[in-house]
Amino acid sequence: MTKLSIIIPVYFSEDTLMDCYLDIKENIIPKLESYELILVDDGSEDDSFNICKKIAMMDSNVRVIKLSRNFGSHAACLAGLYASTGDCATIKAADLQEPSTLILDMYASHSKGNKVVLAVRKSREDKSLFSSIYYASIKKFVNKKMPKEGFDCYLLDRKAIEALKLLDERNSAITLQILWSGFQTDMIYYDRLDRTKGKSKWTLAKKIKLVVDSFVSFSSVPIRIIGLIGSIFSMGAGLWAIALIVFSILGIIAVDGWVSLMVLMLFSFGLIMIILGIIGEYVWRILDVSQNRPVYFIEEEFKNE
Repeated sequence: MTKLSIIIPVYFSEDTLMDCYLDIKENIIPKLESYELILVDDGSEDDSFNICKKIAMMDSNVRVIKLSRNFGSHAACLAGLYASTGDCATIKAADLQEPSTLILDMYASHSKGNKVVLAVRKSREDKSLFSSIYYASIKKFVNKKMPKEGFDCYLLDRKAIEALKLLDERNSAITLQILWSGFQTDMIYYDRLDRTKGKSKWTLAKKIKLVVDSFVSFSSVPIRIIGLIGSIFSMGAGLWAIALIVFSILGIIAVDGWVSLMVLMLFSFGLIMIILGIIGEYVWRILDVSQNRPVYFIEEEFKNE
């Protein structure tokens, strides 16, 4: 008997959480041999945690985990995966934008021997320019296995979950960790629906952090760009110096004036600051790892025994 762990990260989900559970209860649970449902409250400041406990009172197979604060979706997913006891586990968003039947499709694919099953967006009603640019960049510069429209919903075999535990990475992207692990992977395609309830908490700051985490943790592109820029400016400065000497000797131009020099210096200083900022991002991550802080803290757990 294969046990499936269904993990739902919860963050300001009071509008959709109960509907999400009832949908799963009606369409998914009756078709499973054995299951558990893990709700991970990632520091919500609305009524999400109380709704989670209500759901747990309705179903003895539901377990609620409350994190001490908002650690981000990466940490919330890991908390659920680490707490899961199933032979496989799936991540399902609470916003109702993915059909719950995806769980059954991924579960069936896992039964065929696939260790990782990705629910890939074939199309989406909620068009997002950021997502299109982000996933195209990831596919081009970071990991060529990233699906064109990306994925948020997925199923992992117990072996893949244990592999994530070994990685133990902070400030990372769990989707890229999954692709990097290299386990036998299948893809299930679906049409992503538009949000009908609630508002997305996917802020600009979180989007920027995702981009930085993805590139710094999984690609050498930022460092190579620094080297390329340095080489271009070194060659350009050398050619400019030679040109000035030649023009001065030939009497074409007079080499004087502090305005052009100051503009060049300010531009160069700005470029240096950008380069130092990128290098500093890598150094800070090394410091963060050396401090060995946990990815998350669990404040409370609840289960109706």
